[in-house]
Amino acid sequence: MGVAIRTAGEADRDLVVRLLDGAFQDDPVSGWVFPGVEDRRAKHPGLMAAFTDIVLAAGRVDVTEDGSACALWLSVPAEDGHDGEDEGPAQVRQAVDPDNERIELIGRLTAAVHPSGRAHEYLWMIGVAPDRQGEGLGTALIGSVLERCDREGLPAYLEASSTRSRKLYERLGFALAGPVLELPDGPAMWPMWREPRAHRTA
Repeated sequence: MGVAIRTAGEADRDLVVRLLDGAFQDDPVSGWVFPGVEDRRAKHPGLMAAFTDIVLAAGRVDVTEDGSACALWLSVPAEDGHDGEDEGPAQVRQAVDPDNERIELIGRLTAAVHPSGRAHEYLWMIGVAPDRQGEGLGTALIGSVLERCDREGLPAYLEASSTRSRKLYERLGFALAGPVLELPDGPAMWPMWREPRAHRTA
């Protein structure tokens, strides 16, 4: 009945990139970053690879044991101020598609609305294979980290990229964390925050 979850390593990189690419090809935000279908098919995997490499190096990637879903998490320290000097978005743009300013822009816009001042777990991305969506795999992946957050008294944060995902996160205890991020001439993203719940001990 439970979903077996393990921590991914470098050997899982290609699997994680494939999962994210498949899960986000038709996502509204990915469609904004790469408006042309053929361009998106060609360059979207490279963006997912860049994100995967960042989190494999600095965070944690969880995957279901059967390789059908993954979640990318970063532990954000309390002193993270998001001062706008981060060169990460520009480096990702340069590596993936130097002519596409939206790759850099979305990194800067999400960084600008990211809460600072309190340590928290940041769910950067979660991807479920298209033919396995709706089975509760994403909920299981998120829930395993939220249980730890509750034990350790840590909040969690994410940006929902669709109304469907926003409703899922609301069921898991996330609430809107400030103004909706409206991408220029594009879709909305919802910054969402979850306070830790009181941990019950048996």
